[in-house]
Amino acid sequence: MGIREDVYYEGGPHIGDLIVNLIIGLTIVGIPLTVGAIVRALWLRFRITDRRVTVIGGWQGRDRTDIIYSEIVKVVTIPRGIGLWGDMVLTLKNGSRLELRAIPKFREVYDYINERIAAKNPEYTVAANK
Repeated sequence: MGIREDVYYEGGPHIGDLIVNLIIGLTIVGIPLTVGAIVRALWLRFRITDRRVTVIGGWQGRDRTDIIYSEIVKVVTIPRGIGLWGDMVLTLKNGSRLELRAIPKFREVYDYINERIAAKNPEYTVAANK
């Protein structure tokens, strides 16, 4: 039996991302954005717990990435949809990045992740990452 994890958020991208991109898709130029939003809505899932951030995505949800908080050195957010959802980029110690697209309640998720990082990574400072 594994160690218990408390789940803070589990679900897919914000529905507004899909709606906005469907509207944009009415133009020829917006069709690639619409296809991307549909793929995200179908197969992208986030799971944020007190131990890790998990992103399941890719074609038919076959790719899974797990990141523990002690590996994260920087978090950057970008508001989308008049601030109803946002994108988040987690930079890891090895320099790689994990992008989380269309996160619902991204400000609360950002605060939650920063609290966990600060507890697991003493040299991390929240002020340097805003």
